[in-house]
Amino acid sequence: MEKNYRTKPNLVGIIATSFMALFSFGACAQNHQQNLQKLEILNSVSSNTVLLNNETQLIPLTALDQKNIAAVSLSFEFQSTFDSLLNKYSKVSSFSSNTYPASSTLDELEDDLKYFNLVIIAMPVSAINNPRNMNFISSIAKNKKIIISLFGESGSLLAFDGLSAPIVWANQINEAAAMAVPQMIFGGIPFSKKLTASYSSKYSIGKGATTSQTRLKYSLPEDAGVNSDNLKEIDNIANEAIREKAAPGIVVLVAKDGKVIFNKAYGNHTYTNGLPEKVTDIFDLASLTKTTATTPTVMRLFEEHKLNLDTNIGAYIPKARLSPMNEIKVREVMLHQAGFIPFIPFHDFVKPGDYSRDSSAAFPTKVADNYYIKKGFFKEVMWPKMLNSPIRTRGKYVYSDISMYVMKEICERLSGVPLDTYVWENFYKPLGMQTAGFLPRNRFSKDQIVPTEQDNYFRKTLLEGYVHDQGAALSGGVSGHAGLFSSANDLAIIYQMLLNKGSYGGNQYFQPQTVDMFTKKQSDVSRRGLGFDRWDPDATKKYPSQLASPLTYGHTGYTGTAVWVDPAKGLVYVFLSNRVNPTVSEKLGNLKIRPRIQDAIYKAFEKGLN
Repeated sequence: MEKNYRTKPNLVGIIATSFMALFSFGACAQNHQQNLQKLEILNSVSSNTVLLNNETQLIPLTALDQKNIAAVSLSFEFQSTFDSLLNKYSKVSSFSSNTYPASSTLDELEDDLKYFNLVIIAMPVSAINNPRNMNFISSIAKNKKIIISLFGESGSLLAFDGLSAPIVWANQINEAAAMAVPQMIFGGIPFSKKLTASYSSKYSIGKGATTSQTRLKYSLPEDAGVNSDNLKEIDNIANEAIREKAAPGIVVLVAKDGKVIFNKAYGNHTYTNGLPEKVTDIFDLASLTKTTATTPTVMRLFEEHKLNLDTNIGAYIPKARLSPMNEIKVREVMLHQAGFIPFIPFHDFVKPGDYSRDSSAAFPTKVADNYYIKKGFFKEVMWPKMLNSPIRTRGKYVYSDISMYVMKEICERLSGVPLDTYVWENFYKPLGMQTAGFLPRNRFSKDQIVPTEQDNYFRKTLLEGYVHDQGAALSGGVSGHAGLFSSANDLAIIYQMLLNKGSYGGNQYFQPQTVDMFTKKQSDVSRRGLGFDRWDPDATKKYPSQLASPLTYGHTGYTGTAVWVDPAKGLVYVFLSNRVNPTVSEKLGNLKIRPRIQDAIYKAFEKGLN
C-alpha cells in the first residue's frame, strides 16, 4: 500500500467561508464585483473536485425516468443547499442521519430507503471516522446504486478502497461546494480534475474521470459574460408591471449558453392574499401548451413515421371524413392555415342540466372546485361543433385553438396514449421536469399553484390549479391548446433541449433536422413555424421584441406567459405571470412588459462585462 503523499491543492486567494453570505442565485440584490468573487470561488471548487470510480459512467446521471433518487446527509452541514440544487434537476427526497436515534447502526434509515434505487450520500471527511456511517455505506451499496459526495481535505480515501461506487470529492466544506457538486453529478458542470497525490494503490496520482456538460448550469450572469448590474432593468420593468397592476405576480428566468443566470420572482399570488411569489411556483401556461406538449408530441410521431404532415385529417380521424375538415392537411393545421374559425365559446353551450356541484358517475369530469360536467360532454357537444364548424379562410393565417384540439385527437389516435400521459412519460419525466403537466391539483398543493382568474361568469370560483381556458376545462383539463402548468425552471429545461437541437442530459429527444424544420419559418403567408410562433419580419411589430434575432422561436400564452428561444444569442427567456387575476387585464400587453424585458436582456448581453 502506498503512503499518503497528500498535498494541498492550489486555491484562489479568497476566504471560501465568505461564500455563504455572498452567494444567491438571483433572489437578492447582487453587484458585479461581488459576483466576480463568487464566480471565482465556484470555479475554484468545481475545478478542484475529482470524480473517482466512474467506470460504469453513472455520472453524469442519465435516464432520470428510471431513477428514484434519495439524498442522504451524514452530518453534512450544508444539506439544504446541496439538496435544493439536486432538486433543480430531478425529484430528490431528503434524509439526514441526524434525525435518526443515536445508536450503533443506521438500520432504520436504510429501511426508509427501500423504495429508492439511487442514493446520493453527502458527508464531510470527519464522518468517515464514525463506524455507523461506514457500515451504512457498506450495507446499502450491496443492493443499490450509490454516489458518495465527500467534502473536505482528505487523507482518508483509503477508507473507500473496497468501494466500487462513484466518489465525488470536493476539497472544501462550504456553501460553494454544496452548490457545485450536485450540478457536477447531473452534468451541469463537467469534471476535469485528476488526483495530484496518492492516497492508496487504488486512488493514485492521475486518477480521475472527465465528463462533459449535458444539462443546464445554475450560475451567475458573469459566468456567461454578462454584468449583473446591467440586468437590473429587468427588476425595474417587472416592478412597474406589479405597480401598474398588469399582473399580481411574475417570474422571469434567463438562460444563456446553457447557464441559468437569472431567475427571480416578483409580487404575490394575488393582489389581496399577500402570498409572495416564488421561482418554484406553478403557472397556468395557456397556449404554451401548444409548443410544450402538443408540438413535441407531433415531432416525435413525425420522426417515428407515424404522422405525415401532408396527409389529410380524415385519414387519421374517422369522424372527420364526412366533415368540412376532411381534406385539410396536417401541415395546414400546424401552420394555422386550415381555415378554422379562431374560437368556439363552448361554455355558452352548457345548459343547467349539463353540470353538477358534486361528482358522480353521471358527472365525472371535474372542471373546477365544485363543478362537474356531464359524462360525454366533449364527445357529444364540443367535438361535433368543431367537426362541423365552417372552413372560411383556408390558406390564410388565422390563429385558431381548434387546430390543437384536432392535433391532440390525431396524436392520441396514433400513439394510443392520452396526451398528458404521453408527454410525461416521453419528455417531462426523463428530462427531470417535476412540475410540468396537466391537472396540477392532483399532484401539488394550492399554495404552490398561482391562482388565475376569479371566474364570476362560468365556474363562479377562483381558479386555483384548474385551467383558465373554458374549452380545455370542459375537456377535463387536458387539451392540445391549453391545460399545461409548469414552473419556470421546467420550461427552461425543455426549451434548452430544443436549443440544443434535441439533446439534453445525455439523451437525444429529437434529431437536429426535426427541431430545425419545426422551429424555422415554414409558411408562405405568415411568420409561423410548425406549431411554433416566430420572429416577425415586419419591423414595425417589434415581435417578439425589438432586438430579437430572425432565428427566434417560441410562443406566448393568454394568461400572461411567454417562452422565447434565440439560437443567435444562446438565449432561453421564460416569462410567467397571472395577468388574468383577478380578472382579464390588457395592461401587460399595453405596457409591453414581456418584450421590454427581453430587450433589456439583449442590451445586457451586448454590454458584456462592462
